Amino acid sequence: MLSSVEYVAPTWRPVKENTMPTNKIIEKMRRGERALGLDLNFYSDELIEVAGLMGLDYVHYDGQHGPITPETIDRFCRMCDGYGLTPSMRVPDHQPGNILNYLDRGIRSITVPITETKEQAKSLVRSCFFAPTGFRSFTGQRILRYGLGGDFKTVMEDTNASFLLVPQLETITAYNNLDEILTVNGIEVFAGGPNDLAQSMGHVGEPDHPDCLRVTADGEAKIHAAGKKLASEVMLGLNTTGSIQADIAAFLKENGR
Repeated sequence: MLSSVEYVAPTWRPVKENTMPTNKIIEKMRRGERALGLDLNFYSDELIEVAGLMGLDYVHYDGQHGPITPETIDRFCRMCDGYGLTPSMRVPDHQPGNILNYLDRGIRSITVPITETKEQAKSLVRSCFFAPTGFRSFTGQRILRYGLGGDFKTVMEDTNASFLLVPQLETITAYNNLDEILTVNGIEVFAGGPNDLAQSMGHVGEPDHPDCLRVTADGEAKIHAAGKKLASEVMLGLNTTGSIQADIAAFLKENGR
């Protein structure tokens, strides 16, 4: 027989109301400084640990060209959080479902490739931010601390404030539409893509072609005039693969090979 005792909701509250990790990239940007990090195109727990132990601000993982699974994203975020690093990723495309998969795991900065129109930029803001900035799907899971991080309104506001959206301008179409793209609220930082820009302009493999450099310079001037920033002014990452290659080359040279 079922008990007739009235259910009483537990009065337990988390020891720490505000458990939301800070975004060190945004913190540095607000102070006019550049965050220092590690750029990965392959996953490594050990490199994330070293980055945290040596005092870097963030780790950026290339989820567009690097091998990636939902489990990798989840592990990456937990490792970064544990070592006081801001987890940042480049997502593979503009699909809202794919982006949400990254955000719900705990990514606090995403770079989105091949952003070419105002409509695409507006869609990204809608996918990445809770209302009133956007309309990101609500979840009571990890990113919102399983409902234990305080009232939802405050946690959602804090999540918005600690998230950085970085669209990539990688084609001549993007630069032709840049004036309109810059009117979209919610985007403060833009990244480039010189090799893809070059091939979109018919200069395959020539990112330093004068035409490409001119388009990039004009675009950067517009970004600054709109009061926004370049990713290179906000984040400086050590390229892991490039550093390993340089060390191997030096090692071979020192040993006569």
